[in-house]
Amino acid sequence: MNTTEQLNLFGSTTESKPETKPQTKEAFGRLDSNSTLHDRLLKYCRLRPGEIWEEPTMGHRVGVLDVIDIESLYTIADGSKPSLFVNDPPYNVVVGNVNTKSLSKNELSDYIYFSKTWVENCMAIMPENAHFYIWLGADVRDDFQPLPDFMIMMRGIQELSPRNFITLRNQRGYGTQKNWMWVRQELLHYIRGNPSFSVVYTDIPKILRGYYKNINGKRTENLDRGKSKNIRPGNVWVDVQQVFYRAKENVPGCYAQKPLKAIERIIATSSNEGDTVLDCFAHSGTTLLAGERLGRRVLTFDIDPVFAELTIRRLEHYRKTGRTGWQWHNPFPEMEGSV
Repeated sequence: MNTTEQLNLFGSTTESKPETKPQTKEAFGRLDSNSTLHDRLLKYCRLRPGEIWEEPTMGHRVGVLDVIDIESLYTIADGSKPSLFVNDPPYNVVVGNVNTKSLSKNELSDYIYFSKTWVENCMAIMPENAHFYIWLGADVRDDFQPLPDFMIMMRGIQELSPRNFITLRNQRGYGTQKNWMWVRQELLHYIRGNPSFSVVYTDIPKILRGYYKNINGKRTENLDRGKSKNIRPGNVWVDVQQVFYRAKENVPGCYAQKPLKAIERIIATSSNEGDTVLDCFAHSGTTLLAGERLGRRVLTFDIDPVFAELTIRRLEHYRKTGRTGWQWHNPFPEMEGSV
């Protein structure tokens, strides 16, 4: 392979001239749509299907497992009962106008069957009191499926009760001059039993004035009565930065990566230090990193060895450097110059 082909493979310029300024493009593009690069990365993955990597200090576990196989859930849990489930499954939507094997659009009935199967598999290892979060999308070009269909499906799982419907607002979105800009990500929150919930605060200061109330004979304003100078998060999150390739937490190759701040908010409110968290769709490893930073043990897996490897490497990279991602740099530096 010549120099120009190598550069094209990693998604950079087509010229073979030496660079005169720092590279600020992702080391490579979407791994789910670049089968050539994906297959070349497989030889650098330490796990094969069915295998699990266990971290000795916190007890984190990362596997290459299939969420629709109930034995995968028993294997990753290894007898434990996670009290928090955070999942970001495929949305059954053609993302970025690219229909790929990993992020494909299927018949709606097949997608709902897949969804019901993996949710019920999670129920098999869920304790009596637990939180259950699912990121999900809606295809505006196809009657908003699968979001409403998934919600109706969840009505049939009587052990889980809906708790909230959260929207994360993106700073940038997509749309046309003939439509409203699409800038939302949806997060469904269900619970089993009566799990604990901790109050947290955002970085947004309290600025709304005028709510007065007499306390012990003294007229006070709402800004004087709160426990914090900041507001609590509601079910519309406007203070979480969307992950772009220039963000420090960016993991090149991972499409639609969830922000670390959003996952940390879920973990901080819906679990206690020392609890176990399960994520069945590891992708960029955000849940693992969030759990590491907040003192939770994380069990996570992906059906794809490349994303399982990225998840492990992200934790190792954080422990070694303190950085939450690679920005535009290559998570597989050993591959450069060898392809």
